[in-house]
This record gives sequence, structure tokens and C-alpha cells, in this order.
Amino acid sequence: MPTITKNGKAPVKTAKLQQFIAGKWRDGTGKRRVSSTSPTDSRIVLAEGPGGCKEDALAAIAAAYAAFPAWKATPAPARARVLDKVVKLARERKEELGRILAQEEGKILPEALGELEKGINLLEWYAGEGLRFMGDTAPSELPKNLLFTIREPLGPVSIITPWNFPWAIPCWKMAPALVAGNTVVFKPASNTPLLAQELVKLFEEAGLPAGVLNIVVGAGSEIGDVLVEDERIQAVSFTGSNEIGVRVHTICGKRGIKVTCEMGGKNPAIVWDDADLDLALAGVLKGAFGSTGQRCTATSRLIVQEKVYDEFVGKVVDAAKKMKLGDPLDASTNMGPAVDEGQLEVDLQAIATAKKEGARLLCGGERPMKDGLQHGWFVEPTVFDQVTPTMNLWKEEVFGPVLAVVRVKTYEEAVKAANDTRFGLTCAFYTQDITLAMRYVEDAEVGMVHINSPTIGGEAQVPFGGVKGSGVGDREMAKDGINFFSKPKTVFLDYTGQKRTSNIY
Repeated sequence: MPTITKNGKAPVKTAKLQQFIAGKWRDGTGKRRVSSTSPTDSRIVLAEGPGGCKEDALAAIAAAYAAFPAWKATPAPARARVLDKVVKLARERKEELGRILAQEEGKILPEALGELEKGINLLEWYAGEGLRFMGDTAPSELPKNLLFTIREPLGPVSIITPWNFPWAIPCWKMAPALVAGNTVVFKPASNTPLLAQELVKLFEEAGLPAGVLNIVVGAGSEIGDVLVEDERIQAVSFTGSNEIGVRVHTICGKRGIKVTCEMGGKNPAIVWDDADLDLALAGVLKGAFGSTGQRCTATSRLIVQEKVYDEFVGKVVDAAKKMKLGDPLDASTNMGPAVDEGQLEVDLQAIATAKKEGARLLCGGERPMKDGLQHGWFVEPTVFDQVTPTMNLWKEEVFGPVLAVVRVKTYEEAVKAANDTRFGLTCAFYTQDITLAMRYVEDAEVGMVHINSPTIGGEAQVPFGGVKGSGVGDREMAKDGINFFSKPKTVFLDYTGQKRTSNIY
């Protein structure tokens, strides 16, 4: 696998990107090439190859459609054993895969290894669901009548994932889809295809039958359009931007198929005057600047009670100024680059707009252009205060290391500020007052609430998702993931052995 060298030289080998369709790796047939370029040093090409196109997507759907009957007929525990093998293989290669993730996406190695572990945990948890793929029984109003439900797979499904978590998000979608008995066509983000390819190779090595999992890699919208519109696709699981998510949801709604869209966030963290400020500081820094702020769950708005405002915001600014930017594989690096030039431009434009609208820049706000950082897509950790609800920085998701800060006096002001957004994914509240904390649990207009912990994170055994503009459709992870990728069937079993003399309803 390619590596980033400290002297900036190109890697010895660039990996080849291909499509995996019907159990075979093959070149894409599209006219556009796809390349994975290091965000740390744009001179380094980590992987490249001919991109896929509409014809490749159609071939992948045909392969998934053909493979579905046999995979559906495979007992759920047997399907789960394939996931168990993937877990074993991934743990053996965790360090190598973590380095690929850090090189390709830009998050520092400890964060990359954390994402690897989360994905492995999800695969492991859903492998267990293969032994719990059960329905329910219910009492009947008739004698000698057994009522029960079974769960069945949907058919071929599409999984469309973003670049910011190129391992964990595919895992939390693929695992329940496959263990429930569906076949999958997987479209990863075109700027992080290398790790996606490595993930599919693990399933291939684990013995997944041909056609059950297919990957199509390509830039542009034509592949995604096919994966949403083709009549053979029975469900779509999408994570990405609101603009595309709304379009996906609309198309699937017209088709009458299942769809879940996990989209943006503008997540608040509230720090109250009785909070453990050291704990809150660690959480806010991790939430705002971890993964370079490139998370839908990132802390992008900080709401601080006025009694501790100056002290706490001062601590945040001091810590942000001390963060070291650089090579994600360097142990001394605190924050890596934006994923690509396009995202860097989004970050810089958001900073410029905030300045123009009157927000006060407390630190950061620049693209560093020395010490080798000029070859990557780096932006300094940035903090603004005097942000008002009418400003873009308060309303719109940046997806970068840019934090907006406001001062409040009362709990009611804090809740109003936190809920003042079209998004509703996650939030955090730092306080030692359990009564106040529980009030906030009830008042927060989000899908996930963190008390005395960062806005980021999730666990396999609980649902993940948001409300308002942050998501539509079923939640992901936990039982919700299995339920999304399956359908219940109710069975009425009459065992009287003779004709009934009366009926009900």
C-alpha cells in the first residue's frame, strides 16, 4: 500500500482502483478516471483507476438481483458467520487499514484507529443479530390458532456513503443489510475509494458469495441516480448532504420503497456555570476540532453561561492556538487537513463570510502555508464569538474546524439558542445539576443527547440519527438497522384440523 513520506516524495506504488461486480474485480468502463489523492500532500496519488459509469451500476444491480434468492435462502446464522470472519480479518489488519484511512481521509491516526474499531464493533454486533433474526408471537382471539411474525429481507439494496467516515458508515449499513439477507450495491465517495475497496476485499476473503456485495466507484451523479431509480433496488440507505438526501428521499418516496437519509448537523454544546470545565473543555475541543470538524455530529455551536463565559472561552482559544497541524501519521499531530481542496474552500469561505457579517475572530481563520503544510488542504482551528442567530455561521453547516460561540444568562436562553436551527442531530450539555440535565433531555430538539460528553460518537447497540433537517426515514444501527433492511410477515396458523363454525371480523 502507498505511504506518505516525511520528505514529500511520491509513494513507491499507487494502488489500482477497480469495480467489484458479480464476484470479480474489473476496470470501470466510464470515461472519467477516479483518483485518491493525499489531502496532506496533494502531490501524492494513493490510488487511481478508470471510474465506473451507468453501465457498471446496472451490471452491479443485475449481479445483486441474481444473487438474492440464494443469499435469502442461506440461514441467518450462516450469513452471520461471514461477518464474524470479516471481524477477525479486520482486527488482524487494523493498523494497516488505519494508516490507509489516515492517509486517504486525513484524520490523525488515533482517530482513524478509533473509526476502525467502531466499524469492527458494528460488524461484530450485527453478526450476533444473525442468531436473533426473530419475529414475535401473539395470542389469538380464536382457539387453536397461532399468530406469529417472521422477518424477511427486502432484496437488492443500495448503500451510498460519504467520505468523512469511509469505514464506519459503510460497516453500519452493510452489516445489517447482509445479515438480514439482502444483496448490496455499494457506492462509496469518489474521494475516499481506497479504504472502501479494502473493506470489500475483506468480505471477498471471508467467503461472501459472488454478487452478494458489489462496489461501483465513480465521480458525478450518474451512478447514484441509477442506484436510486432502478426498479430492482428495494431500499436505499444514504448518508451525505441535505441537498442530495432530499432528492434521494423524494425519488424513493415516489417509487414507494424504503429509504433512510442521514444528513447534516449544526450541533450545540452548552456549558453551564456549575460544569466541570476541564471535562467540558476536552469535550468541546474533541467535538469541534476532532476529525478536522468533518463530522455530521461535530460541535459547531458553543453556548456558554455568562458566569463562566470569559474563563471557558479563553481556555478553548488557548487550546486551539496550541494545536499542531500536520501529517496524520505523525504522533505529535493534533489535527489533520480538510479532505480535499473543495472542502478547504468551503471552510475558508465560511470564515470570510463570518468576518464580513460581523462575527469576532478569536483565533485561527487562516490556511497555513509553511513547514510543508502548503502542499495539503490545511486550515487552522478557528473560533468566533459575537455570533448572532442571523449569521450564516450560526445557521449553516461548515463541516470544518470552525466554532461559533454565544453567551447566555438563563437556561431558557440556552435552550432557545440550541434549538434555533433547521438541523436536529445531536447536542451536549455540561452541568453537575441532574435536574437541569434531565430538563434539557426533554427540551432538546435532536435525535441524540449527550450529558457531560461530546456531541460526537455512537454505539452499535443504540439507534443513530436525527430529526428536522438532519434525517428522514428509519434510524441506523442497533435493532433499527435490522428492521430497516427487513420486512415483517404475519402468519395465522389454524391447527383445529376441522372447519370452523364461526369466524371473527
